[in-house]
Amino acid sequence: MSGIIWIIIVGFVAGMIARWLSPGPNTPSGFILTTVLGIAGAFLATFIGQMIGWYRGDQGAGFIAATLGAFAVLFIWNRLVAGGIIGDPGNRRV
Repeated sequence: MSGIIWIIIVGFVAGMIARWLSPGPNTPSGFILTTVLGIAGAFLATFIGQMIGWYRGDQGAGFIAATLGAFAVLFIWNRLVAGGIIGDPGNRRV
């Protein structure tokens, strides 16, 4: 249980840093999407790290790996929005 809490905390901070370092018109904006971005990056980094043997099953990704995972998720997000596959929730027409 503490591993999941650690992933959420590190993921939140990593998402904020990834969002701050890589702003753009198609990036997820807002508190909730930034948090989800970081948590998804932390889970991605944890999964990849456990698959290649960097982390044990009960360990989560560290801060740097979570930030890199958030960058990867942000890159995928930008490609999907730029390709028109998904809509950009930060660019709604009123």
